[in-house]
Amino acid sequence: MLYTGNHQEEQSMEPHFNKITKYGYEKIEAEIRELENSRPAKIKNLADARALGDLSENAEYSSAKRDLRHLESRLRFLRKQLQYAQVYTPSDNDTVEIGKTVTFEFMDDHSTDTYEIVGTPEVDIDHNKISIASPIGAALLNHHSGDVVTVSAPQLTYKIKIISIKV
Repeated sequence: MLYTGNHQEEQSMEPHFNKITKYGYEKIEAEIRELENSRPAKIKNLADARALGDLSENAEYSSAKRDLRHLESRLRFLRKQLQYAQVYTPSDNDTVEIGKTVTFEFMDDHSTDTYEIVGTPEVDIDHNKISIASPIGAALLNHHSGDVVTVSAPQLTYKIKIISIKV
C-alpha cells in the first residue's frame, strides 16, 4: 500500500494482471517469435538502404527505418502483454468465465449467438471471441445457464438469456 497521508486515498502498489486463456498466451508468444525471426531481415533492409547514399532523400531508407521501428514497437507491446498476463484456466462448472463458450438468446427478437469469453488481449470478433470488458462479456460474467442478464451498451440496454455454457 502506498500511504498518501490520507487513509481514504491509499492506493495499492500491486500490478494489475490481465486474465487470458492459455491459447491467447501462446498466440502472443508465437507472434513474438515470428517478429523476432523477421527482425534480422528488417535490419539488413535498413543497412542496405543506408548504403544507397543521401539519407535525406532516400525513400527506401525512410521506409526501412519506419518498418523496423514498427516491428520494435509491436515487440515491446506484446512483451508487456505477456508480462502482465495471467493464464486463466476455467473451472468445470456452469458459470460464465474466461475460456468458456456461451450461447445466449436476445430476448427482444429471440435470435441466438455464441461467443467465447476471452481476456482483453485476445479479442477477435471475426472468430466469435469477445472480451470480459465488452458490454455482453461483462454482463455474462459469473452468471449461469438460464439466467437473464441486462446488457448495458453505450446507446441501449437489452436483455439476453444464457442458453448454454461450455468449457
